[in-house]
Amino acid sequence: MNQQPESLPLLTRPHLQHLYATGQLTPSQLVKTIAVNLASRGDDGIWITTLAIAALLARATELESIDPVQRQHYPLWGIPFSVKDCIDVAGWPTSAACPAFAYEATQTNPVIQALIEAGAILVGKTNLDQFATGLVGIRTGYPVPHSAFSADYMPGGSSSGAALSVAVGLVSFAIGTDTGGSGRVPAAMNNIVGLKPTRGLLSTRHTVEACKTLDCLSIFALTATDADTVFQLTQGLDPNHPFSRDPALRPEPLPVYDAPQSFRFGVPQPEQREFFGNEEVKTRYEAAIAALTALGGTGIEIDYSPFLHANELLFNGAWVAERYASVGRFVEANPAAAFPITQQILMKAKTLTAVDAFEGLYAVEALKKTVQPLWEAIDCLVVPTTGTAYRIDEIEAEPLQLNANLGYYTNFVNLLDLAAIALPNGFQANGIPTGITLIAPPWHEAYLVALGTAFQQQQDIQLGATAFTVKHLAPLTD
Repeated sequence: MNQQPESLPLLTRPHLQHLYATGQLTPSQLVKTIAVNLASRGDDGIWITTLAIAALLARATELESIDPVQRQHYPLWGIPFSVKDCIDVAGWPTSAACPAFAYEATQTNPVIQALIEAGAILVGKTNLDQFATGLVGIRTGYPVPHSAFSADYMPGGSSSGAALSVAVGLVSFAIGTDTGGSGRVPAAMNNIVGLKPTRGLLSTRHTVEACKTLDCLSIFALTATDADTVFQLTQGLDPNHPFSRDPALRPEPLPVYDAPQSFRFGVPQPEQREFFGNEEVKTRYEAAIAALTALGGTGIEIDYSPFLHANELLFNGAWVAERYASVGRFVEANPAAAFPITQQILMKAKTLTAVDAFEGLYAVEALKKTVQPLWEAIDCLVVPTTGTAYRIDEIEAEPLQLNANLGYYTNFVNLLDLAAIALPNGFQANGIPTGITLIAPPWHEAYLVALGTAFQQQQDIQLGATAFTVKHLAPLTD
């Protein structure tokens, strides 16, 4: 019989560190409460593997044994987190949401290793769209997750469980992946922040890759500043991964946003905005434009068509072949192991040629040149994270088209080598959240986080699906 859940504190890093420093909480007490809450929820589709309570307590005890003076060298001391189950952690199974594919990892992804060495507590590995192929979050060989706000609605994907683990208040942050929106769509669907850094700044070595040239690790958190803390601790050149980039090579100077300074933000022309019949999301987007204007921003209408052309390339162009290069042979040899829709997407790669691949590369480079002047006119692009949200039964009835709809504002970002942060933007009348995404050229994470923080602080929005709102983030005193 499941134990009764216990109340979890606000799990933002500053709040937890305050509770630890003032003796109101210990890591052991926290992991016991997390374990009780995990048990009380049952198998709700968030997790694929969780650490047993004995192992969680052993980790907490290990951290508590560190001399208090030395704890300053562990910036994430006692902070719980989760990892998407297409990212390797040595000694843990990696399934990519396909039970027949699962293997025990012998190496740990460098980002995860850095987090553990910084004192964070890994609670478990989370569910996803199988092989990270999808934006809906329900294509899994394990129990299907749902929105943190409704059992009828999708959680967003592919990093569904990662986002949910943060939204429901079980961990402080989560590491997911993002190829075409997987680190942003679930953030919007569950009312949290999703930071998708510049490609290559977070190592994707020891992961089940979707598109090796495009994949990013993404960070989910309740606040932009918490996501940025994790990013700052884990970015860096990985000499053992060919697509890793050195943060030291950032161009200088980079723009800095410091509220309430003025700024320019781009928005698609009205006729290019797509909400798929959802007037409430349209209204919330217009409210976000007004809020950014109140912060000192000037909205500038831009031609969104180059971004739409880039969208088409990701799932209808040669990059599908990258997905086959990663897991296609396994799926072809084990057809019963994968979802039919996943097979359909992966097998499309066999119709593509080397000529298609080169023509795709040429098209992307041309689009980059097309949009480059835009960044001289605006500081960031602001779009809805998704134009709407779908019920699970709607997705099951029309899986390909509705998934494509969800990528209208997300698919182009990695192809065009951009950085992005997804932010909560209030709720529809049915209780389902909406979001916006700030997008900027590569290396602009600091600008996006600062503006995103100002946007969050301007409103008293609920933090995920927890009992806390932005007002609970006020500075803490002993």
